[in-house]
Amino acid sequence: MYIPTHFAADDTTVRELLSRGQAADLITVTEQGMLATFLPLVFDPDEGEHGVLRGHVARNNDQWRQRPIGEALVIVHGPDAYITPSWYASKAEHGRVVPTWNYLTAHVYGELRTHDDPGWLDAHVRGLTALQESAEQAPWSVDDAPAAFVAGQLRAIVGVEVVINRVEAKVKMSQNRPPADVDGVVSGLRARGDAATAAAVQSARRPG
Repeated sequence: MYIPTHFAADDTTVRELLSRGQAADLITVTEQGMLATFLPLVFDPDEGEHGVLRGHVARNNDQWRQRPIGEALVIVHGPDAYITPSWYASKAEHGRVVPTWNYLTAHVYGELRTHDDPGWLDAHVRGLTALQESAEQAPWSVDDAPAAFVAGQLRAIVGVEVVINRVEAKVKMSQNRPPADVDGVVSGLRARGDAATAAAVQSARRPG
C-alpha cells in the first residue's frame, strides 16, 4: 500500500480498527488462482507477536481447502467518503482545489490456519456473537437456539485464523488540508449524515 508519511496510521488507530469486529476481505493466492471471501472477524491482540484475526467460512467454500501460496491478506475497511472541493474554504480563496476520497483502511498480512474442531468453532461463534450482540437491547445468545440445531450449524462451517505478521494501515482524512478546509469537511460530512467519517476526520486532524 502507498502510504505518505502524513497519512500513516499509528498503532492505536490500527488496534481500534481491528477491534471493531467488522467484516473484511480475506484474500489468498493459490495454485487455482486468487480467492476472496467477505466475512466477519474477531481480533485477538494477545495471541502471537501481532495478534490474530479469527473468522469462519461455509464448509462448501473452497477457499479454506486451497493451500495459500505465501501470506494471506485481510483488507479491513474503516469509514470512507467522497470529499467535494465545495466544502473547502480554499475554494473561495484561490480555487486551486480538486475532489478527493477520504478513507481508513488496513492491509493485514499473515499465516492462514484452518480449524475444523467443534470446540474451537463453538468458542469462536460464541465470541463473535457476544461481540456483535453487545449493543442490542435484548442480546441473543447461542444458547437461545436448540443445542442440536447449533451443532448442525457448526458442522456447516470451518474456522479460519490469520496469524498476523505485519499490518500496513492508512488514514487519509484531510490531514494535508488547512484547518479551515478541515472544518468545512467535517461540517459537510455531518450535513450529509455521515457522522462516522466526520468523526474520523476530526480525530485525525493535526493540532493547531
